[in-house]
Amino acid sequence: QVQLVESGGGVVQSGDSLRLSCVAPGSLFNTSIMGWYRQPPGKEREWVASITTRAFPVYADFGKGRFTVSRDSAANTIYLQMNSLKPEDTAVYYCVARHPSSIRPDHWGQGTQVAVSS
Repeated sequence: QVQLVESGGGVVQSGDSLRLSCVAPGSLFNTSIMGWYRQPPGKEREWVASITTRAFPVYADFGKGRFTVSRDSAANTIYLQMNSLKPEDTAVYYCVARHPSSIRPDHWGQGTQVAVSS
């Protein structure tokens, strides 16, 4: 079973920053579009950001200008730098891996909790 291991969640105040990390197996990391989803309390899961194997990032509108997704191929790790956090960013954040031919993520991490207080 493929393991995506997230870390970096926590409790912060509005306006603070957090950086999430996700480590993936090398064989998966090098061939997948990696990314992040989140699920706010009581709401549907939503896409946050993705980054291609060539490190081209794409963001959901709510993250543009505040979130930065990056990948470190030497460490098989992707990051989500989140700045100017808002209470509505409170959610469980999931790392995902998607083969370029897939429509939906093929692999999910276990999730890491982010809570932003006002």
